[in-house]
Amino acid sequence: MKCLYCNADNSKVIDSRIVSEGHAIRRRRECPKCGKRFTTYERVEEMVITVVKKNGTREDFDKNKVLRGLLRATEKRDISRDKLEELIIEIEKDIYNNLKGEIKSKKIGKLIMKNLRKLDEVAYVRFASVYNEFDSLENFIKEIDKIKKEG
Repeated sequence: MKCLYCNADNSKVIDSRIVSEGHAIRRRRECPKCGKRFTTYERVEEMVITVVKKNGTREDFDKNKVLRGLLRATEKRDISRDKLEELIIEIEKDIYNNLKGEIKSKKIGKLIMKNLRKLDEVAYVRFASVYNEFDSLENFIKEIDKIKKEG
């Protein structure tokens, strides 16, 4: 790895640590030529997930967008941000394991609901009401009845 400061190409690793729950390695390096230290990160190169939206447009998968939706659904619920991050990791794993180039936004929504339901039923109903565009009290009652039946 080249030194950031003097461009020497023989820096040495003086410390390595696993970060991001095992998804990256942080390396502290030192340049033998100028003596300065710098940090590098090694990560697995991720595939770009293309999402096909309802209207047919395509965009890159944005886990921050998923997080924003989950934060709205779990507002004033006793659910930590760490739990939501874990839920997003599970959703991403499921997407990567079943990816065939593109994924429909509807499929992502279903994955979110499946995982969110296990975490918190109230947050699940909130998310489902927006995702499924509930327009009446009947829709809420049907969804709650469905949850009760499936236990």
